[in-house]
Amino acid sequence: MFGFSHHHHHPRAAHGPHHGGGGRGRGPKMFDAGAMRYIVLQLISEKPRHGYEIIKELEQRSGGGYTPSPGAIYPLLSMLLDMGHVAATADGNKKLHTITPEGEAFLAENRQFVDAIVARMSDPAESRDDLRSIMHELKHAVIAQGQENHPGAARLEQIRAILRRTTAEILALE
Repeated sequence: MFGFSHHHHHPRAAHGPHHGGGGRGRGPKMFDAGAMRYIVLQLISEKPRHGYEIIKELEQRSGGGYTPSPGAIYPLLSMLLDMGHVAATADGNKKLHTITPEGEAFLAENRQFVDAIVARMSDPAESRDDLRSIMHELKHAVIAQGQENHPGAARLEQIRAILRRTTAEILALE
């Protein structure tokens, strides 16, 4: 009533290092924005990096299964800068980010959590082959084919038939 949700105490509403909203990258959502802060800081602690290098390193470490968008990384770098966890120096037209003593202390305090995220990211089962990732690929393919060049009734019926056959096949698994 009055537009309020009845679900006041949903377990995911907790605020902490394991919860929060997140930017969407290409590929499965590897971790939320809260966790992303730790992993980006970890990468910068290994060596000073530019934003683009962080994106490429995350992609490489996830075996190509996850590529964060610049819209997820650059605001995060600004936040880390504001928090005093990283310092940035001009490097041509880019910024080179270096971890500060405060950032090092923050990582040390959260070492167990950071290590867990790093382990999860490098697990290929988490990144490339999980069902959620494949479901997202399917969804995007269906949407693309269903909207491309105003598909006719025949194209839409083909897509529906494929989805029905696939659903039946999955349900028939033993």
